[in-house]
Amino acid sequence: MIRLRPAEERGHANFGWLNSRHTFSFGHYYDPGHMGFGPLRVINDDRVAPGMGFDAHGHKDMEIISYVLEGALEHKDNIGTGSVIRPGEVQRMTAGRGIRHSEYNHSKTEGVHFLQIWIVPEEEGLEPAYEQKDFGEERRGKFRLVGSRDGREGSLKIHQDVDLYSALLEGGQETSHSIKKLRKVWVQVASGAVNLNGQQLSCGDGAAVSDEKEITLRATSPAEVLLFDMA
Repeated sequence: MIRLRPAEERGHANFGWLNSRHTFSFGHYYDPGHMGFGPLRVINDDRVAPGMGFDAHGHKDMEIISYVLEGALEHKDNIGTGSVIRPGEVQRMTAGRGIRHSEYNHSKTEGVHFLQIWIVPEEEGLEPAYEQKDFGEERRGKFRLVGSRDGREGSLKIHQDVDLYSALLEGGQETSHSIKKLRKVWVQVASGAVNLNGQQLSCGDGAAVSDEKEITLRATSPAEVLLFDMA
């Protein structure tokens, strides 16, 4: 079964400096029918104006993944970590028992577009930590594992039974993903458009997949796609 989550039905918040679309309930947007999918709790599609951003704020007991699509996102925290995340790079933050951080558009002239993803960890009170890697061209034409519970294949370590894949597909390219029994999948189209098992998805669309043995994606235009494979 494949249940679509159309982009235009997502929650929306626009503060001028921040234009954000919420796949699941977040902040002032509440929809009891869209509270998450398995341990996947948040997918926020954020656009931040030049030189603007989120002041220092706290998080606790959450795996937070920052995935930049355009521009550069600057991160700083209270445990001494500081970095800039650019397209192709993925950052995982384990908030654990508590951490404070800020996120700003690194550029004073160009906007930044990124996805912020929250995954509920399988254990509370973890040691706060960060990890960031560049997967760049490794994602071309196929799903590349970028996050996993065991950090295999050079992926980021996520403290939950979630395999996170990313793919960059040219128009007409096709890739498949096998789904093991008792697992489910969320597909998020970050850019472009794809055909998913006969159903058309465009930029910002998501799809909840359950009771399927395999899914096949064919890009109907150049596309960037995330896939979450979860228990």
